[in-house]
Amino acid sequence: MHRVYVTMANIGSGFRSFNVQLMVTAAALASLLIAGTVIYHYIEDWSWTTSFYFTVCTVTTVGYGDVVPTSESSRLFTAFFALAGVSVALASFGIIGANYLKRGQEIVERMRSVQ
Repeated sequence: MHRVYVTMANIGSGFRSFNVQLMVTAAALASLLIAGTVIYHYIEDWSWTTSFYFTVCTVTTVGYGDVVPTSESSRLFTAFFALAGVSVALASFGIIGANYLKRGQEIVERMRSVQ
């Protein structure tokens, strides 16, 4: 009985760790989207919707080509923003995926130990 309790406690701490990582990841992605939207809105004089749309297209590497930066400063910003944005997005999705798989594996192991 004691062994199952310790295992459950360890899994519980893993869920807390997952929640912290998920919150940090969500905050990083939200900050990235907000920063990109605000910057594009002011340096390109685009609407908020167009700025957000272009930010999402840039971070997700979709790049439809229907909206493009027009000034040298916005092109330079876009180059660095794309590098940072894609890096943050890929790292965030990797963290979410790894924790999701880890959580599923812990549940399967817990179910096996009960049998």
